[in-house]
Amino acid sequence: MRRAFWAGTVGIFLCFGLLAGRAPAQVTRADYERALNLQEKYRGLVDHVPDTPTWIEGTSHFFYRRSTVAAGGEPGQEYIRVDAETGASRPAFDHARLAAALSKAFDAPIKADSLPHLDYHFVDHETALEFTRSNAIWHCDLATWACAKKRDLTPEDDDYDSGDNYDLTPKPINSKSAAKPSPDGKWLAWVDNYNVVIAPKEAAPAAELPRIPGRRPTPPAWNDKQNIVLSEDGSEENYYAADTLVWSPDSRRLAIYRIRPGYNRVVDYIESSPPDQLQPVHSTMIYPKPGDVLPLYQPVLFDVAARRETPIDNSLFPNPYELTPLVWRKDSRGFTFEYNQRGHQLYRVIEVDANTGAARVLIDEPSKTFVNYEPLRQEQFDTGKIYRKDLADGKAIIWASERDGWEHLYLYDGQTGQVKNQITRGEWVVRAVDRVDEEKREIDFEASGMNPGEDPYFVHGYKINFDGTGLTPLSPAPGNHWLRFSDDGKYYLDTYSRIDLPPTMELHRTADASLVRTIETADISRLKAAGWAPPEPFHTPGRDGKTEIWGVIYRPHPFDPAKKYPVIEDIYAGPQGSFVPKSFTTRAEPLTELGFVVVQIDGMGTNNRSRAFHDVAWHNLKDAGFPDRILWHKAVAAKYPWYDISRVGIFGTSSGGQSSMGALLFYPGFYKVAVSNSGCHDNRMDKIWWNEQWMGWPVGPQYSESSNVDNAWRLKGKLMLVVGEMDHNVPPASTFQVVDRLIKAGKDFDLLVVPGGEHGAGGRYGQRRLMDFFVRNLLGQPVPDWNAQAAGKGNEPGN
Repeated sequence: MRRAFWAGTVGIFLCFGLLAGRAPAQVTRADYERALNLQEKYRGLVDHVPDTPTWIEGTSHFFYRRSTVAAGGEPGQEYIRVDAETGASRPAFDHARLAAALSKAFDAPIKADSLPHLDYHFVDHETALEFTRSNAIWHCDLATWACAKKRDLTPEDDDYDSGDNYDLTPKPINSKSAAKPSPDGKWLAWVDNYNVVIAPKEAAPAAELPRIPGRRPTPPAWNDKQNIVLSEDGSEENYYAADTLVWSPDSRRLAIYRIRPGYNRVVDYIESSPPDQLQPVHSTMIYPKPGDVLPLYQPVLFDVAARRETPIDNSLFPNPYELTPLVWRKDSRGFTFEYNQRGHQLYRVIEVDANTGAARVLIDEPSKTFVNYEPLRQEQFDTGKIYRKDLADGKAIIWASERDGWEHLYLYDGQTGQVKNQITRGEWVVRAVDRVDEEKREIDFEASGMNPGEDPYFVHGYKINFDGTGLTPLSPAPGNHWLRFSDDGKYYLDTYSRIDLPPTMELHRTADASLVRTIETADISRLKAAGWAPPEPFHTPGRDGKTEIWGVIYRPHPFDPAKKYPVIEDIYAGPQGSFVPKSFTTRAEPLTELGFVVVQIDGMGTNNRSRAFHDVAWHNLKDAGFPDRILWHKAVAAKYPWYDISRVGIFGTSSGGQSSMGALLFYPGFYKVAVSNSGCHDNRMDKIWWNEQWMGWPVGPQYSESSNVDNAWRLKGKLMLVVGEMDHNVPPASTFQVVDRLIKAGKDFDLLVVPGGEHGAGGRYGQRRLMDFFVRNLLGQPVPDWNAQAAGKGNEPGN
């Protein structure tokens, strides 16, 4: 599931009424206005915030973006280039001229102090910039100040954005235009009539092969009579996928996937109120769901000289959810791919011998629950556990695994497939691998949970030898760190912060972790003057009595400790990440302006802790960490008399929408009011990859047990559902099936359908309705009569 949770500025509403403690002051229109504008109030009030830096390839230079104050007092930014050797800094480029070039290229006005946030990187010895935009690579010449599209991205590119396309299966391409030349330049290979074809490549001058921006290069001419058909078993229902074809480095062989298509599930949409016409519009989307028949990928090996296929036994990878791209060894002895078995309880690295076609397992990664198969990356909100680094052309392999209960690194013998040694170990987790130095046999990595007494989610940098010795901290300052290493490994940039500490960027030497200089420190004086205050971290043991559960508390504003305040939990419990903020942010919870305490908690079942912590989610998404969350709430209430757990509400979107409704179905003795936006209420109705990852395959009774649809009859308390009719993340039928069951069960609830709305629909209007709902039901107060507004003003809080 894409990260889709409402960071406190969601939209919706509810109905219920409980009073405790002193009678609260009446909520006014002015309070609503202040709450709805709270995020905007703090926007741009932090000066010199350093963004993620980028090292310039092959140099000791780096550049980064920092916040500034633009013309008219609006937030702006500028890009700074720094020489790590000398410390000299200057603008990374002429901002005004780049803005003019981009304005011309994009046919839209762009200001020099508010350049678009793109992944700029220097190329051609710092004489040009390149970046991706709208699934294309753009090139800007810094001498002529001309920007143009270089080429379109394809699904094989790392930066390709699939958007709402959930079917990434390579399609048949029966065309010579997709021909791929052999490394020695003697052959071309392509797919024709669903089969693999090769032909000698005739020499042709470069001038005869024009390149058209955004299109594949025109292939050289050849004589059709020289075509050699290598396969005859390809068909429309079992085709060779041209995009997957790869030549061996010695040009003697090629490998390719043959694909049998799976079930083509189509979801239909009706946009009731399109902006450009009166009549509704129908559209469709391919959207595989749990249990659907998947495409079957089979690797096929061809010997070019012998003009024949070398058979590969598929017994080691019989039921793939996914096979990764085929990658040849540099010496052409074979190729590798990774096998993710359906159900995600077995993950393998497979190597195929080029001479015999024999497949063998290099690494076997089984799990009794699930293998979190997404890549391991330093991304709090969405990360997997897979990391692989082949050394010396596969003679050894660095591999990440949770086999001892924690995410750690292992060194494998690539020839025998045996573990040589465990590199990292302990009750902490590796969060990312930044750099591997094969010559020095050192690894620079990031980890969390190693420092006693510190927030276990805080990430720090470390260095360690391949044999597990020499563990050295690189970023000891308390906080959440991001490290970026120069190409030669001589330097690294350490950017760190906490929710109460603004970001600092430092330049260090890798050899001894010594500080070279501080590059930037953000200034929050204007932010604090505007009334901002950070949330309060809080932790207490969870359901097992020992594992600390961490969260944050946003106090009401203004705050009187002599009063009692109702509590609202902002929930997102998706197992792909952890969601309580750890780094500095100006984000605030608007409901605090209306007299509510707002909290966020990471319960068991979320990511970035131990394997056992994560496994709680398996076959059990309805759990959502609620036993831990409730203990956390009770611990806060025991410390703070003003924290009123007799009045607890909850809201969330997407997976958080599933959980917020689930709170009233499965824990109604504690949660009284819930708002659910765009919820994936039945995991059988949602996208296949996210749901089979956590709920398993085959689809079994565990899906029904966690289903808000099948358990709708349990509803107690007050519920509001919000859905956008054009939600392409979680199709709206998920919410409407809940509505159907609630009606059949005779339950009262509220429903807001947003015409044309996408995932997390509602906008400012929805935010105001959310506030109305909690004001009515947790404060027990009437809300303003919004319909009494004078006609034509158009500036009320819900506008």
